[in-house]
Amino acid sequence: MKRLRIRWPVKLVPFEKKFFEMLNNSAENVLTGATALRNLIQDYTAVEAKVAGIKGIEHKGDEITHNIYQAIRDTFIHPLSPEDIQELASELDNVLDAIEGIASRLLNFRIEKPIPECLTLIDLIHEACQHIQIIVSQLQKPNHAENLSASHIRINEIENEVDQITQQKIGQLITEEEDWHLAIAWKEILGRIEQAADHCENISYLTLAVEVKNA
Repeated sequence: MKRLRIRWPVKLVPFEKKFFEMLNNSAENVLTGATALRNLIQDYTAVEAKVAGIKGIEHKGDEITHNIYQAIRDTFIHPLSPEDIQELASELDNVLDAIEGIASRLLNFRIEKPIPECLTLIDLIHEACQHIQIIVSQLQKPNHAENLSASHIRINEIENEVDQITQQKIGQLITEEEDWHLAIAWKEILGRIEQAADHCENISYLTLAVEVKNA
């Protein structure tokens, strides 16, 4: 059965501003997490301390998401429905969870040095998060959609690039890596990177749907 979405004819500007601010804070925190992960990969020293820092960023993201969910319970806003906000907040949180998961696995699997593909992939995830922050920051602005086409296209390209690189590398690890513990470890890490890219693309799709509904 198709679920019907009810559009409430209520516009509460202060509440709109509050939600846009919280979503933008979440997107900025995701980018902060992606930057911290990129710094960890590029300068692979003091790993335990850097992973702890990323966990702190992830906990902040959880708190932002919780606050958004709490506010949804009491608020009707337009043009974003409560469902729109909840889905977007959830996907932003998913990106940050994936970022924290990558960092934790590097520490827990005792990875001594990132593989070259990891450096490339984390740069791509960071770039995707930059575009997400741009998109979310523009949601409340009139006629914003026409200015964001390049960001949506690039996020889609990044997801495809990440998928291609991770699948090729996983195949190489399975067929060529003699240390099967290392192969399993990197398969897990690469899988989390792929998930991060998938959630970035989901955010792009969600915001595109909002743009279409309110065009």
